[in-house]
Amino acid sequence: MPSNYETHKDDILKSILSKSLSSKNPSKETIAKAHLNSNNSYTELKEKLLTEYQNQKIDDIEGSEIFETKSGETLKIVRKQKIDFSLKENDFKKHLFSDLTLVPKIGQVTEQKLLKEGYTDIPSLLEHEKFSQLAQIAIDKIESSSFVETFHLVRKNSYSPNNVLKCAGSVEEENFKFMDIETLGLSNVPIILMGLAEIKGKYIESTQYLLRDKIEEPALLEGFNSHLDEDSVFVTYNGASFDIPFIKNRFNYYRMDYSHNLINYDLLYFARRLWKNQVPDCKLTTIESHLFDINRVDDVPGSQIPKYYETYLKKNNIGPLVPIIEHNRMDIVSLASFLMRMCDEIN
Repeated sequence: MPSNYETHKDDILKSILSKSLSSKNPSKETIAKAHLNSNNSYTELKEKLLTEYQNQKIDDIEGSEIFETKSGETLKIVRKQKIDFSLKENDFKKHLFSDLTLVPKIGQVTEQKLLKEGYTDIPSLLEHEKFSQLAQIAIDKIESSSFVETFHLVRKNSYSPNNVLKCAGSVEEENFKFMDIETLGLSNVPIILMGLAEIKGKYIESTQYLLRDKIEEPALLEGFNSHLDEDSVFVTYNGASFDIPFIKNRFNYYRMDYSHNLINYDLLYFARRLWKNQVPDCKLTTIESHLFDINRVDDVPGSQIPKYYETYLKKNNIGPLVPIIEHNRMDIVSLASFLMRMCDEIN
């Protein structure tokens, strides 16, 4: 039998929901979802975790070890799981030769006109009186371009947005860096957790750098930076707007060198293009649930992470860290599945 407190709480939720939804009689399922997403439920979860982990230390976290850098120490957490990662193969450069809009001064209208005249690819335009020289320029650029140059070439061409995703098939899979960060706010605050997932054979390996204390942030940044080189390609979710600018800001704050200007596949952009009509919203966890049948248990959203981390510091109890670590790990691992499915759909 529910307690008076639980009954009272449900009555309050029902009253709130009846005013915010079209139905004046919200279902038990709707009330349950609202309860799950209420601040009170996250407080209850936090208290449960504090009790469950009260006798454990931070080095009891699975896969953890102390990571030493020039800037000091931080905690490194490594875990891996099996994955059958592969992007559908395509002869991408050959495909580009069929896109007439890559020739300067050719837009979609002109392309359709040329196709009707029998010009089916860029090499065929070498016989065209007006576009022959421009076609040769386009051919030379495509044939000689590196992955980075090809990426920027197709990204500038708004007529064929799927080409950016198709270009991902040219990346060596070990160069993908599926990345996400957790912070104490939206700007000018520490990053408390940096997660990177990398494909290693038949496994996806997640490496997370966690602040045991805020003074360890320079070491955390160094740990993250040690995974990157000029061939690295980020895969993020809203990383173009948030994660990458935030990371650069923190490197600048400590006057640390961050000279990378890496390609970033921000999958939020592609999710909105490909899946917006299949899901209620394009939140990462919504897509996991609706398209990948992944339903997280005891997940803590980003908005709650600062409170959980501060409780960890205040109580010296690792309990509140556990869902933060798992939330971040699931985010970066899911990005690999997202990228595979997106590439399958557009190829």
